[in-house]
Amino acid sequence: MVYYAGVDLGATNVRAVVAEADGARIGATRRSTPRGPTGIDVTEGVLRTLRGACADAGIDPERIVAAGIGSIGPFDLAEGAVIDPANLPDSIDRIPLTGPISELIGSDDVFLHNDTTAGVIGERFHADRNPDDMVYVTISSGIGAGVCCDGDILSGWDGNAGEVGHYVVDPRGRLTCGCGHEGHWEAYCSGNAIPDYARLLAEDDPTISTALPLEGPDFTAKDVFDLAGEDELADYVIDQLAHWNAIGVTNVIHAFAPLVVSVGGAVALHNEELVVDPIRERVSEMVMTNVPEIRVTDQGDDVVVEGALASALTGGTGNRRRLGK
Repeated sequence: MVYYAGVDLGATNVRAVVAEADGARIGATRRSTPRGPTGIDVTEGVLRTLRGACADAGIDPERIVAAGIGSIGPFDLAEGAVIDPANLPDSIDRIPLTGPISELIGSDDVFLHNDTTAGVIGERFHADRNPDDMVYVTISSGIGAGVCCDGDILSGWDGNAGEVGHYVVDPRGRLTCGCGHEGHWEAYCSGNAIPDYARLLAEDDPTISTALPLEGPDFTAKDVFDLAGEDELADYVIDQLAHWNAIGVTNVIHAFAPLVVSVGGAVALHNEELVVDPIRERVSEMVMTNVPEIRVTDQGDDVVVEGALASALTGGTGNRRRLGK
């Protein structure tokens, strides 16, 4: 019996799953992502999580024949590492992944993908029709996309294709992205950015009433969505987020002509009516080509780890035809 593994390295959590050759899960583990102080500490956290999934499955890691990884970026694919991740502390400059995992499982078949690329692999693998033209967009602590075009998963020569969160949506550049550049979609609509955007809008018009804890140390995006329909500023912020999100998704559609846009990430999954529904309504008025189906992923929080596992099962492609399905 041979086994396969999928790993999801996010800014908040690390997940790992182990499955049999038919994709049936037999083990899983989830742990908090180490915050450093170095990238090696994060690598060790990933290895502990994968060992934990193997223990849950009752197997030794050496019995895994292939592993897929969906990870935050950006990447140095030649080294199989994450470099200078924007959503982890500055002390973390490099996180080795493919080499250490290959050594742990005793196999060179380790496939590293951007987390959103793993997301589109997972979406495609589990879709009823295994579509050849689709995009997975995540709106979470960051924003990004995984793209399948004409049946090919787009990753780019350096693994960093699909960084749509760094589309410039605001030419005035009023907010600075975590990457250091101005006006990016992620600087306005990601979970990490929404509190700063709410403060900016409150400064623009001090007459707008609000109960939002704008200056509180624990103010989060959740506070904004929780007061929807009850707070003037919260409603204004949500309306402006819909505007930027629609521009971002419209740009994605014009760039890649997908038949399906699948949306995931914590911000979207926890607030579908306030985030995804307005995108559907506004995009149809902005797109000059085919308007694709826009839906929420049915893989939930597991979409990236499912994509990583699908990558392992299919030699990095996510194409079920590789399995005769």
